[in-house]
Amino acid sequence: MFSPHGPTLRELAVQALSSVERGYDLLAPKFDHTPFRTPDTVLDAVEEALQAMGPFEDGLDLCCGTGAGVEVLRPVCRRSATGVDFSAGMLAVARRRVPRAGAPRVGWVRADARALPFGPAFDLVVSFGAFGHFLPGELPDLFARVHRVLRPGGRFVFPVGAPPAWTSPWYWALLGFDAAMRVRNAVRRPPFVMYYRTFPLPAVLGELRRAGFTVEHRALPALGHRGDGAPRCRLVVATRPADAPAGA
Repeated sequence: MFSPHGPTLRELAVQALSSVERGYDLLAPKFDHTPFRTPDTVLDAVEEALQAMGPFEDGLDLCCGTGAGVEVLRPVCRRSATGVDFSAGMLAVARRRVPRAGAPRVGWVRADARALPFGPAFDLVVSFGAFGHFLPGELPDLFARVHRVLRPGGRFVFPVGAPPAWTSPWYWALLGFDAAMRVRNAVRRPPFVMYYRTFPLPAVLGELRRAGFTVEHRALPALGHRGDGAPRCRLVVATRPADAPAGA
């Protein structure tokens, strides 16, 4: 499915009926051949924006998967680029595909994003395509934990795509997917948390501010605009103020 090298329909069904962690362990060898991986166009646009903000010393890719975000960090971080994910299968693929030679130092940590095992060790945290795995009620704690692992003045940066118009087939496809996942999670345990419509930009900006960040967002022009003129994708830049205590 998706490509000759991608998962079969049966493999996707087995993944969807597993826990999130087990599902991604199973999908990991073929993950990069699915549309679930963040497109290179988005990764390149974010890297270009980070180049203009940097350089940075130490970067963290939150929910790194197979390492595409760590490859974005490498050109903009001078000392280290670290990926953290709770799927051992995804980390195994990341270790194989991302070169370790040269600068910056590349490292991988298996951990849950809701229990990050770091102090204020980074001046940049990025994340790509992972927020659908968190329920809205989990975002305050998640953002507070990111705040704690950033040094004063550090930045939490991630892209957010514009929601499709209700007249678009994508609107109804995503609505149907989320509805199907809610039904699945209502009748089967453990749940597989993956939703596409639970991360609206206004609510996210409010939660980031409540976690102690100062927040801005900007268009990523390289990704174009919708028919109504709105950017197809925005970059959220949340900064831990230099005088803010960790986890404020």
